[in-house]
Amino acid sequence: MGLIQAVKGAVGGMLGDQWKDFYTVPDNLPSTAALFSAVPRGTNAGRGSNTHASSNIITNGSKIVVPEGYGLLLFQDGKITGLAAEAGGYEWRSDDINSKSIFSGDGLLDPLVKQSWERFKFGGQPGAQQMAIFVSLKELPDNRFGTQSEIYWDDGFLNTQVGAVTRGTYTLKIVDPILFVKNFVPATYLQPGQVFDFTDIDNAAASQLFNEVVGSLAPAFSAYTNDPSKGNRISKIQMDSLGFAKSLSEAVENGYQWKSDRGLAIVKTAIISIEYDANTKELLKTVQRADALAGARGNSNLQASVAQGFQSAGENGGAAGIMGLGIAGGAIGGLGSLQQPVAPPAPPADDPIAKLKKAKEMLDLGLITQADYDAMKAKALGL
Repeated sequence: MGLIQAVKGAVGGMLGDQWKDFYTVPDNLPSTAALFSAVPRGTNAGRGSNTHASSNIITNGSKIVVPEGYGLLLFQDGKITGLAAEAGGYEWRSDDINSKSIFSGDGLLDPLVKQSWERFKFGGQPGAQQMAIFVSLKELPDNRFGTQSEIYWDDGFLNTQVGAVTRGTYTLKIVDPILFVKNFVPATYLQPGQVFDFTDIDNAAASQLFNEVVGSLAPAFSAYTNDPSKGNRISKIQMDSLGFAKSLSEAVENGYQWKSDRGLAIVKTAIISIEYDANTKELLKTVQRADALAGARGNSNLQASVAQGFQSAGENGGAAGIMGLGIAGGAIGGLGSLQQPVAPPAPPADDPIAKLKKAKEMLDLGLITQADYDAMKAKALGL
């Protein structure tokens, strides 16, 4: 009928002493390995010694140890007959009425896997011989993405199209082993000794995922920078690995149905570099200057400019220079009658920085609304 759970959770030396021969995961697996055959483990005084065999065929009475972070899939004639996503020790029994076919646990896999199991489960009586395959349920690191030329998207904060060349990495997780195997993994990897690795350059299926991620980068950047909760700033992407991973995962799901069709999800991202195109760089510089002149910081800059002008005028022309600035008062015009200084003449009307500063002052005084300010900012920056 299926599997009997002998030990739930962590397994150690005691179980190894009881089971002199059992199947488990191979040794020295790379951290990026996603799918691989179970291997028999002969024991010596309760400890493994024979770790090089590649046969993954189990029969009645075979013992199987599932370590933490892995799931076990059983096959017969290409069909899935059992799944164990809980760590522990199991025994395969084809004729025991108390055995079960699925152990999905109470975590993330539970609601997803049970739906897939009902969809793909083996319909008849399992035979006496089964093929055992392990699948990693951990985050699989070092999956790379990158663009050779600029990608473009509409940016909500800058209110225009921006472009960049970028590269980085992401971690991938198999959230539904049944969908992953049935709908994505090529049959060649369901054989003894084979290892499905997402980072293998000869793995055509993994290369397809790379291309789909690259094709989803522009929608992901757009979704992230146009989300009001993120502040609509592209400069935040490199500091928000989880937030951008969510946007990238949603973009991949919308475009290629990774989770619903393949049981895969992007968990975290790390953007190694992002290089904006020339137009975007200039636009960012303009916005940074405008930000520097906004609010209290802008007032400080203005006061410093006035003080510098006052000092320069005094050094160059004494009282006459000060009078030239229009900041000496009284009929006689002496230094003793100086009043509060006034701002120097306004910059040319076509100065965008001056326009933004004036608009910000009007906004702070309540003379205009936020919408009016945004419109004036867009016009001043030529957006």
